[in-house]
Amino acid sequence: MKKSFIVIGLGRFGTSITQTLMKLGHEVMVIDCEEEKVNRASGMATQAIQLDSTDENALREVGVSNFDEAIVAIGSDILASILTTLLLKGLGVTKITAKANNDYHSKVLEKIGADRIVHPERDMGIRVAHHIVSSNVIDFIELSSEYSLVEISASAKMIGKSLEELEIRAKYGCTVIAIKKNGVRAINISPQGRDIIQEGDLLVVIGTYKAISLLEDDLCS
Repeated sequence: MKKSFIVIGLGRFGTSITQTLMKLGHEVMVIDCEEEKVNRASGMATQAIQLDSTDENALREVGVSNFDEAIVAIGSDILASILTTLLLKGLGVTKITAKANNDYHSKVLEKIGADRIVHPERDMGIRVAHHIVSSNVIDFIELSSEYSLVEISASAKMIGKSLEELEIRAKYGCTVIAIKKNGVRAINISPQGRDIIQEGDLLVVIGTYKAISLLEDDLCS
């Protein structure tokens, strides 16, 4: 279903979000205080507007409350990010996703009503670190402060063995929620203990950060 979004802040993160939403067929209005950025974005978004997002009247005039969701992608100006999020909430925007620069920024955004908070730089750092540690780690997603999801390519230690033999749940405290087989052309959801890991398989695993790290060290090294 086609939705309408407003993206505030046209740095790399905001620009990437805008381009992706447009490719997915949604309506996107972008806002930034810098004229040059707005001019560059005019060809990639449904509408591009230059204004100060900490100006309540300016936000009201462009009808921010009419959009399904707002993305506050403001970069280094933490105060502007916080004020913008607060104003959007006050103007009746039903769903707000906000970019946080650090944990303190994240806590404030959460307190003032942001529905979803993202840490793009931190999350990318986590993914890169896991790729460096193990060549078998394809992707790593932090689900919360405690739990993570990791996609692992089957290592030599796994191939030819069943999940039961590998003791992924019993020994490491992780759960294999899916196995992508045959170059991801087929997906085995909720695999059983008797299922055999084959060369080329990708395991989608969920667990605590500590549990996944232990699994990586033992089976992926």
